Amino acid sequence: MAHDADVLIVGGGLVGATLALALDRARLSSVLIDARPADTQNAPGFDGRSYALALSSVRMLKATGLWPALAAEAQPMLEIKVSDGRAGTGPSPFVAEFHHGEIEEGPMGHMIEDRHLRRVLQKALDGARRVTRLSGQTLEKQVPGTAEIELTLSGGQTLSAPVVVACDGRISGTAERAGIRHLRTDYGQTALVCAIAHDLPHNGIAHQFFMPEGPLAVLPLAGNRSSIVWTEATDRAAAIQALGDDDYLQVLRPRFGDFLGPITLAGARWTYPLGLSLAERLVADRIALAGDAAHAVHPIAGQGLNAGLRDVAALAEVLTLAKRRGEDIGQTDVLNRYERWRRADVTTLALATDAFNRLFSNDDPVLRGLRNLGLGAVNALPEVRRSFIREAAGLSGDLPRLSMGQAI
Repeated sequence: MAHDADVLIVGGGLVGATLALALDRARLSSVLIDARPADTQNAPGFDGRSYALALSSVRMLKATGLWPALAAEAQPMLEIKVSDGRAGTGPSPFVAEFHHGEIEEGPMGHMIEDRHLRRVLQKALDGARRVTRLSGQTLEKQVPGTAEIELTLSGGQTLSAPVVVACDGRISGTAERAGIRHLRTDYGQTALVCAIAHDLPHNGIAHQFFMPEGPLAVLPLAGNRSSIVWTEATDRAAAIQALGDDDYLQVLRPRFGDFLGPITLAGARWTYPLGLSLAERLVADRIALAGDAAHAVHPIAGQGLNAGLRDVAALAEVLTLAKRRGEDIGQTDVLNRYERWRRADVTTLALATDAFNRLFSNDDPVLRGLRNLGLGAVNALPEVRRSFIREAAGLSGDLPRLSMGQAI
């Protein structure tokens, strides 16, 4: 049966675009359906967002040919320091330090700004032979059949393929129409995101301060700049975001401290609500979920995008190998291979980030004492530190080929 592509991808964000490029590299065709106009993906301004790409994600970008265009803008993360803290009093003396020298593979990961990653993905899509992009279109209807699934778009166009991949965010209309429910928890927290410039060098060190209101991450960017992901209660975050830049910095400074010298804003400010969203299933009839459509977690461990990229690596491998064997790549038994591969990792990540956020986002003196003891113990045990480093670098578990830097 003639189809419009091997795979229809709903959602043209970072995960959807990376999947299209991974499939193109493996000689599978796709149609990438993006609700946003094309020019919004190429906006040159810096909105403050950045990503901590684990080593496994960097290896995947190398395997798909994307890393050379990103390397010059990426900042290696050489060390992570984790401690309790309070605004105005600085970090606790109990600090867990994770240095990349404790593993053999090199830096645990790299920081990259959203604008650079998005630009490189869009340029690669422009040159991809097997990717068709439809921008400014939304999915209105999906009808799975015995040999294909048919989509109807907002402009009236119909498309068919053996399988659809939903990359359309945590409130996924594709998943909802497929009858896939999500477990959702609202944390009552909002992340305030910005970038700052500072006088002193960060030396590639990332800091995670656990404040009573929620974690504050200081993540190194290229040059004397850092990315800030700052968690506050939702009402308090709205009030802070409404402040002018000078007043915003006045609220941030006592939380941030002076260890990098004077600070100034180095881009726009961004906020997003925090919560847990976990799909009860990752697949349905000729449909697979990836990225936030499958799992959206607290940024406390910086693993949200990395988990989505592991979805991409696993799904691209499952579909590619099935296609080479002559299988119908949308059949239930094929998609179940992806489900089995990713389910344990996704569930473990969701439960771990949820537990860490509940444990650390408070000022209970008993829990604070236990946290400090725990951080001190981790810092004193080299094998435990090494295990945490490998987990943060994305080197644990049954890795897809792309996540190991290998072609499919």
